[in-house]
Amino acid sequence: MLDYWVMNIDKNHARDGRCNCNEDMVRGGKGGDGGRDKGMGSEDIINIIMEELSSTRVVDTQTYIAEVQARMWKALKRGMRFQALTRSSEEFLKRHLNSKIRLVVLYADMVGSTRLSRMLPVERLAVIIQAFTQEMSLIALNFNGLVLKYVGDAVIVYFPAMHNLLLAADNAVNCAIAMIEVLKQGINPVLLQYDYPELAMKISMDAGEHSVIQYGSDKSIDVDIVGYGISMASKIHTLAESNSIAISHNVYDVLHPNMQDRFKQLNLDISKWGYTDEDSGELYKIYMYRP
Repeated sequence: MLDYWVMNIDKNHARDGRCNCNEDMVRGGKGGDGGRDKGMGSEDIINIIMEELSSTRVVDTQTYIAEVQARMWKALKRGMRFQALTRSSEEFLKRHLNSKIRLVVLYADMVGSTRLSRMLPVERLAVIIQAFTQEMSLIALNFNGLVLKYVGDAVIVYFPAMHNLLLAADNAVNCAIAMIEVLKQGINPVLLQYDYPELAMKISMDAGEHSVIQYGSDKSIDVDIVGYGISMASKIHTLAESNSIAISHNVYDVLHPNMQDRFKQLNLDISKWGYTDEDSGELYKIYMYRP
């Protein structure tokens, strides 16, 4: 049984994207669980998300939410200087250039940004999107995720799974739950005080082998990933509902049974959803959970 996590975070990662997120999962009581936790509630997950980016400490839910709200107030009052937290991903991918690696890929984006674009001046819309994507990035880094890129109002994150797919899948799902809770409890209350509409988000994910490729010349290296997993994660995203998490069977099958119980398999119309697993040839199964 998981008693608590100690998150060791490089204090510089908020400035330059570097992150050394090493978990020391201290287990107590009888029996253990073969190295697996039994799934946590949203309160437990937020409790272990963040420290103050300068030391190793575990904060309670309300402290972390207050920190998110303070950053949101500052962003809306004064604007913000957006920091793309992608450097750790770039460094990781460069080390694996021209090779294949197993990853869990997560898509997270806002619902309602089109409506906001009609209501707000561009500069105000940009602040909201930047604040949203930066908060989601910080959460991902604290669950050992790496931020691949930003696409509009979406954040694409991956969790290396070469050595432990089970842990990577657990981290990805717990990260997704935390993202939704932070949006609901931390970001939306501040937006409402500014008379902005509430935001919602959708999250999808898949796992699989990905090729690491390079674009550009040696002087300007741009690395990216190509694979069935990232492609399917984007397709699964169309099935996700507002404030929900949609995952493939590749992720679902390796989750702890207590976490699996939260997800319900979607009853898909084969005429509209014809995607099949590249290994088994069977119809892709999708599971959804709304925290």
